[in-house]
Amino acid sequence: MDTTVADPLVGRVLDGRYRIESRVARGGMATVYVARDIRLDRIVAIKVMHAGLASDEDFVARFIGEAKAAAVLSHPNVVAVYDQRTDGEHVFLVMEYVAGHTLRDALTTLGRLGPRAALEIMQPVLAALGAAHRAGLVHRDVKPENVLITEDGQVKVADFGLARAETASKMTKTGVIIGTVGYLAPEQVVSGDADVRSDVYAAGVMLFELLTGRLPHQADTPLAVAFKHANETVPPPSSAVPGIPARVNELVTDATSHDPQRRPQDANQYLAEVAEVFGGLPRDFDRRLEESNATAVLEAPPSHGRTAVLDATTLPPAYAPERTRADRAIGALTGRYVLVAIGAIAAIILGWAVWYQTSGQYEHVPSSIIGMKVADARDRLESAGLDVQTAKAVYDDRVHKGGVAKSDPPAGARVAKGETVTLTPSRGITPKEVPDVEGKSLEEAKQTLKDEGFTVGRTSFTPSQTIAKDQVVGTTPAAGERQSPDEPVGVIVSTGMSMPNLVGQNGDAAANQLRSMGLDVKVEKRKAEGKPPDTVIEQNPSEGTGVSRGDKVTIVVNKRDCLVDTGPFQFGCEDGEGTQNVPVPNLTGGNVDDAKKALEDSGFKVNVTGFGGNTVRFQSPNSGEARRGSTVTIVRGP
Repeated sequence: MDTTVADPLVGRVLDGRYRIESRVARGGMATVYVARDIRLDRIVAIKVMHAGLASDEDFVARFIGEAKAAAVLSHPNVVAVYDQRTDGEHVFLVMEYVAGHTLRDALTTLGRLGPRAALEIMQPVLAALGAAHRAGLVHRDVKPENVLITEDGQVKVADFGLARAETASKMTKTGVIIGTVGYLAPEQVVSGDADVRSDVYAAGVMLFELLTGRLPHQADTPLAVAFKHANETVPPPSSAVPGIPARVNELVTDATSHDPQRRPQDANQYLAEVAEVFGGLPRDFDRRLEESNATAVLEAPPSHGRTAVLDATTLPPAYAPERTRADRAIGALTGRYVLVAIGAIAAIILGWAVWYQTSGQYEHVPSSIIGMKVADARDRLESAGLDVQTAKAVYDDRVHKGGVAKSDPPAGARVAKGETVTLTPSRGITPKEVPDVEGKSLEEAKQTLKDEGFTVGRTSFTPSQTIAKDQVVGTTPAAGERQSPDEPVGVIVSTGMSMPNLVGQNGDAAANQLRSMGLDVKVEKRKAEGKPPDTVIEQNPSEGTGVSRGDKVTIVVNKRDCLVDTGPFQFGCEDGEGTQNVPVPNLTGGNVDDAKKALEDSGFKVNVTGFGGNTVRFQSPNSGEARRGSTVTIVRGP
């Protein structure tokens, strides 16, 4: 039955953007589909969590959290995570679509790989893990199923950080054991703990599997396999495939030590060790090993009743396995078989000499330098006898600023010692428009910038007559300008309007100025000897303090001896009738209700005309002075 046709998601559009085109695979946690991003018109992979798990809030929270952590990784050997979305009951990830096959598929077809081929595969895998380890992430589920090989041979590692969310589907609901049982480090079995050295252990197990075609620990149940990881060591791969060099054996046994302290301390250190051993193997090593194993099983004399394996005698001395096995093999050879062996040894020695004079003078540009800091890549290449120069930096969507975006010759190419390798640094991720965060709170603005992929820079503060206190005025660079997400975006926060210095000013004029700023003004009267009458002698808050519309402020005005307070009006000395002139605040453009209150608080009557809207479009009079108690007309409009 065609499961793609029967799948109810095929043909649907998730989140109004991702049209599901076909189903690729179904696992214990999720189903993977090929989809088209309608908005960007590109093919992507969609990983949809199974409905039973999507109903578990804790599980979904871990899934989303780990997806966000994985999204920060940008490396050519990592399958990129583009987005995380929810559409109804469907929780899903949007990822880079990699056309090709898995390393598991390759193993199923080939059975096993030769040492050189296995180490060549391991280098980009470890480079990807190394990028994660530098970012503080632990993969927790290193295995061939999570290694993808593109149609042009590029290696990419998938499912970074998601193994934590896969706990329930892998082993237990309690989350004690995290990962796939065949690759678990002893500490994961015993305590459930995992760090970067646990990834190194799993990588060592995977290298054993690549070399031998099987896992080192096998049993009838997952629990029994876990028990073996906790109590038995991983054997050297040469125990299953004769002729594997001792140094290759050590790569496996060191990485799978029960003591994490004795393993390479992260994938980057392990990568350096693997690259060193790989560089010492002749280019035709795998072919010669296969021919050796195919032709060196010689018939032993009848009295012995056994066969002998010719292994160590056909390999370069530095890469021969344990000598005891070689001694037994040579001891089993007699008569014409010794002559055959001598001829084989002579041929191999001649081949080794030819290799040493030719291939031994060459190096490979390691794939791990892509994404590495330029200075580190330079040290790595120069230590291998290569000259290094640096080209002009370019923008690159996969490599952060300061990392190696590309090399010439390209990563993986064969180069002669002394040849020049040109490194092109990354200027950072390709620039894009800075989002508009004006009017948001500082935390909201920071989150918006992070969601758009930007780095949040310094927070600064400035007064503003239009933006309320503690809200964002803008950014540097400004909204709409283009900037690389690798460069920080500064956020500017309003301290509100700046309280003016009113001390010594006319009390009525000061009150009207504050009201025109939208402030709630309280005027107090107090006698102060030696101060001019009707002037401000105190203010609260003080000059320069940030204030926002609607804030309460107080001014204290020096009281005249001849004035008599009678509520909102004062009868003064000038004409004895309480009709002295006072300043008229200009409230054009403000809110009608606020303007009416401000004018009434100043002692005026207010006539509101017009219709539609609640903004003061016209005011008469709109400046100068008018008698207290006179009428001010305001016209409202939209």
